[in-house]
Amino acid sequence: MPLNHYVSLGNSGLRVSPFCLGAMTFGEDWSFGSGEAESKQVLDRYLELGGNFIDTANVYTKGHSEKIIGDHIGRTPSRRDRTVIATKFFGSMYSGDPNAGGASRKSLTAACEQSLRRLQTDYIDLYWMHCWDRFTPIEETMRALDDLVRQGMVRYIGVSNWTAWRIMKANGIAGARGQERFETVQAYYSLTGRELERELVPMMEEERIGCLVWSPLAGGYLSGKYSEGGAEGRRKNFDFPPVDRSRGEPIIAAMRPIAKAHNTSVARVALAWVLSKTFVTSVIIGARTVEQLDDNLEATKLKLTAEEIGKLDELSAIAEDYPHWMISRFKGQRIPEEK
Repeated sequence: MPLNHYVSLGNSGLRVSPFCLGAMTFGEDWSFGSGEAESKQVLDRYLELGGNFIDTANVYTKGHSEKIIGDHIGRTPSRRDRTVIATKFFGSMYSGDPNAGGASRKSLTAACEQSLRRLQTDYIDLYWMHCWDRFTPIEETMRALDDLVRQGMVRYIGVSNWTAWRIMKANGIAGARGQERFETVQAYYSLTGRELERELVPMMEEERIGCLVWSPLAGGYLSGKYSEGGAEGRRKNFDFPPVDRSRGEPIIAAMRPIAKAHNTSVARVALAWVLSKTFVTSVIIGARTVEQLDDNLEATKLKLTAEEIGKLDELSAIAEDYPHWMISRFKGQRIPEEK
């Protein structure tokens, strides 16, 4: 599945690459990541290979990530027109200002205007709400987002890190009022983190909502380099997303012979497994260098066998919680009629 094998985003006509380029590593403002020159090389390589989907956020590297994208893509019409740029709002950029973050009409409109300036573009293709705002009525947020779409500042909207019932509530309100609905969900999903299958996946499939996966390698853990006493690296000081290593080590052990059989890496096997899931629209990959990007993109050429996928499914399976174990008990059965 090459980068130019474009797929539809949710129930929309927007077409995106199966691998989305994550730009959280653009800029060195967080004491890690790539400088401007190297970030632009990564962007060039991704676009050269047919990729068209870039994901960032207002808070990534304190806005520097958006600015790098703007300098290299936003200000050049020919590049901007063929690129799907996604960014997020919610996080505060200004300490001490109570209206600088969240999802109120004031804060999200200001965040959008600021992102547009940094990205050097007239519109954002996909605007994500980065997290749930417990202080702002969802009715206010949905109306403000609908206004941004109607004004041409935003094309599509989505959410990140939400529960299924909250997405349904927001989209139900939007539908009743003729407003824009959330077309996609950005969520953590990996061989060591399959919890979204309980509620989010059935909801997304039923409602035709796209799924954009972040951290498919569980913060690098599923590359195998941190297991069996390997160097801790990034996870030593930033153990995120959390991993249950008692479950993770057998999964990595099972991936090693699969990787050997395909003459590939453990990381690519983990990525190929995520791509094999039919509910996954696109997978975010981050890269600080062109070499890292090329290495990750080799997963697009890897096709696991049904047997290999089944083995990894079985090893990584999560326990069903209530009411799923009760529902599965009666799956395909009719309730007996009283006589």
